[in-house]
Amino acid sequence: MTRVLLDTSAYVAFLRGHPDVVAAVRCCDEIHVTPVVLGELLAGFRRGAHRRKNEEELRLFLSSSRVRVSVIDRQTADRYASIVEHLWRRGRPIPTNDVWIAATAMQHGLRVLTTDKHFCDVEEVIVDYFESR
Repeated sequence: MTRVLLDTSAYVAFLRGHPDVVAAVRCCDEIHVTPVVLGELLAGFRRGAHRRKNEEELRLFLSSSRVRVSVIDRQTADRYASIVEHLWRRGRPIPTNDVWIAATAMQHGLRVLTTDKHFCDVEEVIVDYFESR
């Protein structure tokens, strides 16, 4: 069973038809997103010119039987702290929201699908990195 966590950048790449991301998403049995990803997307939609269209596409995506919204809880927070500490010791910080995404993937044993290379610095998770096009 293929289970992944879709980062915000991968969701956008999927919608824009990035062939590698589309192929990766299509073969997944379960696709997870976090409240952090949803927040980033909704904030972006509110700043954009196509808010209603984007919100409807997201609603349809989330209604798929393969899509789950992962919970962020105390266990996620413990993993967040572990990742931050590890990155800090290596001098390789990444954006806070992306640490929460990585912590959720770590907690649930999910691969992170992303077009953000800095996820590759998080040794605690498996990352499928796709170059932006």
